[in-house]
Amino acid sequence: MCGITGYIGYRDAYPIIINGLQRLEYRGYDSAGLVLYDGKQINLAKTKGKVSDLIEKVTNKEGHLGIGHTRWATHGVPNDINSHPHTSQSGNLVIVHNGIIENYDTIKKELINRGYTFHSDTDTEVLINLIEEVQKNNKVKLGKAVQIALNEVVGAYAIAVFDRRNPDEIVVARLGSPIAIGVGKDKKEFFIASDASPFIEYTKDAIYLDDEEMAIIRVGKDVKIRKIKDDSLVDADIQELQMNLEQIEKGGYEHFMLKEIYEQPRAIKDTYRGRLLRDEGIIKMAGVEDNMKKFLNADRIIIVACGTSWHAGLVAEYIFEEFSRIPVEVEYASEFRYRNPIITDKDVVIAISQSGETADTLAAIKLAKEKGAFVFGVCNVVGSSIARESHAGAYTHAGPEIGVASTKAFTTQITVLSLIALRLARAKGTMSSSDYRLHLQELELIPGKVEQALKVNDHVKEIAKEYLLSTNCLYLGRGYNFPVALEGALKLKEISYIHAEGYPAAEMKHGPIALIDDRMPVIVIAINRGHYEKTVSNIQEIKSRSGKIIAVVTEGDTTVKGIADHIIEIPDTEEAFSPLLTTIPLQLLSYHIAVMRNCNVDQPRNLAKSVTVE
Repeated sequence: MCGITGYIGYRDAYPIIINGLQRLEYRGYDSAGLVLYDGKQINLAKTKGKVSDLIEKVTNKEGHLGIGHTRWATHGVPNDINSHPHTSQSGNLVIVHNGIIENYDTIKKELINRGYTFHSDTDTEVLINLIEEVQKNNKVKLGKAVQIALNEVVGAYAIAVFDRRNPDEIVVARLGSPIAIGVGKDKKEFFIASDASPFIEYTKDAIYLDDEEMAIIRVGKDVKIRKIKDDSLVDADIQELQMNLEQIEKGGYEHFMLKEIYEQPRAIKDTYRGRLLRDEGIIKMAGVEDNMKKFLNADRIIIVACGTSWHAGLVAEYIFEEFSRIPVEVEYASEFRYRNPIITDKDVVIAISQSGETADTLAAIKLAKEKGAFVFGVCNVVGSSIARESHAGAYTHAGPEIGVASTKAFTTQITVLSLIALRLARAKGTMSSSDYRLHLQELELIPGKVEQALKVNDHVKEIAKEYLLSTNCLYLGRGYNFPVALEGALKLKEISYIHAEGYPAAEMKHGPIALIDDRMPVIVIAINRGHYEKTVSNIQEIKSRSGKIIAVVTEGDTTVKGIADHIIEIPDTEEAFSPLLTTIPLQLLSYHIAVMRNCNVDQPRNLAKSVTVE
């Protein structure tokens, strides 16, 4: 949600910032802007719309200092004035900001009383003027003014600020929203961004700020990091980036989403690589092994997540309870802390997030820790906030996911959670040795079976042509595949803007069946595992009411083939791992329908990749 990029050094800042903004477009935004400073004048350009619209507005591209921003509107409608960057009343200070200042209205009224005027509806303009007021009244440098001001605000933020009177310095800070600092060779240049993708081709060295930290960046000097609350110094931990440029380019695919759908065989294999040792009959996960007693002595596992990650958690509920016989509850992170949940030190909380920065999930983690629970994080981004806040955890190794609608994150999350459940089952003795080895073998075969499942792409594309004008859609699944029905419906909603709902197939008769007519496509997951015969009965009930049936079936199925309007075949696998395969055609179906409807597949309207505000 929102994106920050910036540069200070010896190169021209403009191409770096524009390129950075384009790399951050995946986060979701409705307006964009940048400022360049050439040592004489500030050159500001901003606009409602896309980065491509911004490029047309830039007239002066000079300067070795600059910051840019993609905005997802919170305070004030998307328009040119509310877009970032914002300047202070004097014009000396410039800021870009992600997050929300909750007490901005109180501060704004006080600043108005002191003679300040405001041109936008944003909380960000209030913040930059507060910094200027502090700087003026306390006669302090920019860094100190930022620190004092941030101790007066309530909310979440990642900011980058500079003072035109000191063109060799940028101040950055974070609380709740991520910020990364790229360190150039010999510290002759520095890069700033919401994640490392905007500067990956310039440097592999990055510093990630923790919450309530600020950094003063000066050309030719070490980055100085301080705690915002008490001004104490913090060692700058420079990390070597693991991603490369090829990972964040489309690689010949029309969209990032399609590329990431096709990356799933590799992503799943990378996720279990070095962890699943089938020949030895071993699962090695340091985060689990080092905390085995916590898991084995747990009264229950609580899974907290949002969106697609919540659906992965629902799949994990079935897997954990069947394999390791530990009670599991799956909670929306956004609701978890507001219902005064009962949490004890005998609970294990598993927090799932692709970005590792989801604000609601971070808040749930902090509450769980306060109550004494053991927190295990599952995320995809090394060094992210959830990775640092958790007691232990496991990365998914999916690689960068640029498309806003998550695909490979879902399957790699299920892979990690399956590994954990299998390891606990072995430790507890709740699964026989033969079943344990069978599941290890089957999980190792999943990448190849996903590759086979992807071969239905052309067939799915033909089906998509028949339903691209649909206004409603129903997804049905049972057991392990009920969460897949939810996820399939979410994908269609996210990228095609068609209303869709997912239900357990047996629940259809308790309401949704009233919706079925000859214009209602119903996608049914009807694999030959679990309650297959009952699902067939559900299909017949739909057919008798003239519903259009698209069925995902196991290869070689003949029963459903004789009833459904369309069938999509996938390879056979163990029921617990079937979501890794059944989700593939649903991802492809959503993708092709959205493309045919001329929707922006990678950047759906109103959505953000990383939701860093509540």
